[in-house]
Amino acid sequence: MIENNLLIIRESKIHAMGVFAKQKITSNTKIVEYVGRLISKEESKQLCSSGNNFIFELDGKTDIDGNVDWNIARFINHSCEPNCEAQIIDGHIWIVAIRDVEPGEELTFNYGYSIENYHDYPCKCRSNKCIGFMVAEELFPIVKEENKTTQKK
Repeated sequence: MIENNLLIIRESKIHAMGVFAKQKITSNTKIVEYVGRLISKEESKQLCSSGNNFIFELDGKTDIDGNVDWNIARFINHSCEPNCEAQIIDGHIWIVAIRDVEPGEELTFNYGYSIENYHDYPCKCRSNKCIGFMVAEELFPIVKEENKTTQKK
């Protein structure tokens, strides 16, 4: 079990391990930085192809390989109805609360995956807004429509 003053990592109902608030976190709080090795886009492609799911885009030239022991944020799960979001602030990726988070509540953010191969990324967040796949919120209508059509066949 990994923890700090604000967060604890433990088993999650969403997926494997998750990050949970140890105390109330107010909206707009910078909770934890997503850290890791700075890597090129080329290395990022190679790592993604080999199954590394902890790559985070920092900017047009650089990504972060968050698959390192010191990155607590790598355990934050996706949700279609998240309580946090990832923000790039002064060249750093921060997980920021978008509403108040209660003690014991799991931290989540929308991973913002593209529509490409979205069927490969099923979502298990179980929120009321869950569309079944880990895609960016702006893609929800497209995914809902496509899956409504598929289900009718």
